[in-house]
Amino acid sequence: MKRRLLMQDMKAFLFILPFFVVYIIFTIFPVIKGLEMSLYDWNLVKKLEFVGLENYQKMFGDPHFWRTLWNTTLFVILTTPTMVLLSLGLALLANLNTRFKTIFRSSFFIPSILSVSVISFLVIFMLQPYNGFVNNFIQSIGINMEPFWMDDKVLSWVTIVMVTLWWTVGFNMILFLAGLQDIPESLYEASEIDGATGWQMFKYITLPQLVPIGRVIILLQILASYKVFAQILLITDGGPGGATRPLIQYIYEVGFTQNNLGYAAAMSYALFFILLILSIVQLKNQKQEEG
Repeated sequence: MKRRLLMQDMKAFLFILPFFVVYIIFTIFPVIKGLEMSLYDWNLVKKLEFVGLENYQKMFGDPHFWRTLWNTTLFVILTTPTMVLLSLGLALLANLNTRFKTIFRSSFFIPSILSVSVISFLVIFMLQPYNGFVNNFIQSIGINMEPFWMDDKVLSWVTIVMVTLWWTVGFNMILFLAGLQDIPESLYEASEIDGATGWQMFKYITLPQLVPIGRVIILLQILASYKVFAQILLITDGGPGGATRPLIQYIYEVGFTQNNLGYAAAMSYALFFILLILSIVQLKNQKQEEG
């Protein structure tokens, strides 16, 4: 019996072995190699000398690191609560039993399948200061303004946040929509018999049932927002004056422009530990609430 179970385990292992090989080569090995790089003075060609924790000490005294970390954190603060509320609202709208629900679902989700380069260049084209669609529309409704969306700190943040929300809200909407469709219809029927209003059904049935998927969405959004890079690089290039430059862009510049891969690896591990701590705290709070 034991031999038969062992043979079954061996067969199962052979099926998952290709995945493990790929995972080790493209995930585990780069993680270990990155840790080694953070302990060396390492350029694009080779490692030069062992410096120990010197790169990490340099990071704590680097004002550019702290500024880009704050820019990234600000992006998280601006996008996460807005994304959760917006995706929940769109999911409720897409869940309505109307003839337009298919149109709602497809139109809300379509932007999320576009590449970041397409989204970014579309935004740049629409927000041009003199002949862009947005500024022409503003002037056509009687507002005599010519906003320079990429040259103002506040407008640059507004642009980045709005683009990110429009581009990624569809994915989170699908998650909320799946959660809504998993709620038993019998709960609403029973509450309707008891005389509950629509708001009471939403408050005491819908929201509590969506708490688990809501936690997942919040965690995923925080992690994704801390890794923001491409749309900011393509739209504002971190400007004006570094006001929107995120941490990953700074890591990229240090590693591939300043040719200092060791210091870039050290900052990458700092970001990794920040995300790890946030994930642990979120999962711990979830277990405490469920327990």
